[in-house]
Amino acid sequence: MSLVTVQLGQCGNQIGREVFNAICSDVYGTHGLCSKRENESYHDACKERFFIEAESGVPVARAVLVDMEPKVISQTLSIAAKSGYWKYDDHSHFCQKQGSGNNWANGYTVHGPRHKEAIMNLVQKEAEKCDRLGGFFTIMSMAGGTGSGLGAFVTQCLRDAFPSSFILNHVIWPYGTGESSDALLVHENDVIHKICAQLMHMKQISFKDVNQVIAHQLGSVFQPAYTAEDGLHYSRNPLGDLMETLVPHPEFKMLGLRNIPQMPENSLAYSTFSWPGLIKHLRQMLIANAKMEEGIDWQVQPPGPGSSVPSSHSTNKLLHFNTSIANLVILRGKDTHSADLGSFRDPSLYTSWLNSQDAFSAWKTPRAFNKYEKSASLVSNSQFLLKPLDNVVRKAWNMFASKAYVHQYTKYGIEEEDFLDSFTALEQVISSYTIL
Repeated sequence: MSLVTVQLGQCGNQIGREVFNAICSDVYGTHGLCSKRENESYHDACKERFFIEAESGVPVARAVLVDMEPKVISQTLSIAAKSGYWKYDDHSHFCQKQGSGNNWANGYTVHGPRHKEAIMNLVQKEAEKCDRLGGFFTIMSMAGGTGSGLGAFVTQCLRDAFPSSFILNHVIWPYGTGESSDALLVHENDVIHKICAQLMHMKQISFKDVNQVIAHQLGSVFQPAYTAEDGLHYSRNPLGDLMETLVPHPEFKMLGLRNIPQMPENSLAYSTFSWPGLIKHLRQMLIANAKMEEGIDWQVQPPGPGSSVPSSHSTNKLLHFNTSIANLVILRGKDTHSADLGSFRDPSLYTSWLNSQDAFSAWKTPRAFNKYEKSASLVSNSQFLLKPLDNVVRKAWNMFASKAYVHQYTKYGIEEEDFLDSFTALEQVISSYTIL
């Protein structure tokens, strides 16, 4: 099945381009470290998923680009075309000359309704090019006007127009700080910046560097993998399989992503990794809610049998334990068949109302990803975002109570009741994840 990527705003378009770059780098690289037959099967599954075969022989991304200013889209189209490996369709983008003024309400209530027909026509045309539509992957920022405001509006339109299709929102959490989709996959800018500095050893970190790390992590999830132990067929419905695995209840749909190892390319030749070591680190990252392998708190352990997690007033170390609803581990590379993932099936990792055997899944492929002989990714539906979400709601409530910037929203038709409804919805999410 094919995925249609919808890139929204400056952030969405720049990350989307890097995602397709990472995918092409992986597909056309000579580092598959697997049999010719395996490599060909992997190539075919990837191309069906992300690209259309053009008469020119250059794959065309299954994507729609949307921004309210022309500069970023023009750059995105040009850079992709110059790569020579892939390009965007010349007619699958929409832009205007006036931006959203970094205002969510402007994007949602003004630009959204005004340009709905033009944007959805592009999406419809892209969907019709798919022999089998697997769903939509939207990429946007949670800040600004076009990515967040227009992005929220377009997501609602996608749900209305394609009620039976899967929709995964990938959102970028701003520095220091989706009702319509089936799940939200969240990256935090602060975390990615630390990965660039501490793991990739970058000195002058640019947005491009940050976007490439995000793209690498997304590629590690969405590139083809076997979802069954028999390893006969690559997953044909990646979004459907992802939702089935990780979102057992519509009230819990916030997903986090971790990927190991991550290091500068020039260090790979001097590094060796074992599956027991990678799996041990990945499991502790989950338990301790560590966002990267450096600085993991190895003291945090899951509660023992019969014990209860302490209240929010307790100073017990268990307070820092990250309870999961569901986890997916994806292994890529040499000897994946020998990797023992039994530690992820430990019932103490999961909420009590789910069977731990149903709450954990593993996908594997002997095909290496982007020059890493062995790599592991973890997509987790857990309490990982509780603290930043709680902080954002608290800060936003204080600003709302003092009427800060509220006029910037009310002038575009957003009422104070809309703010209160949003606070209620977010506080319900926080409450639901807190009591796991």
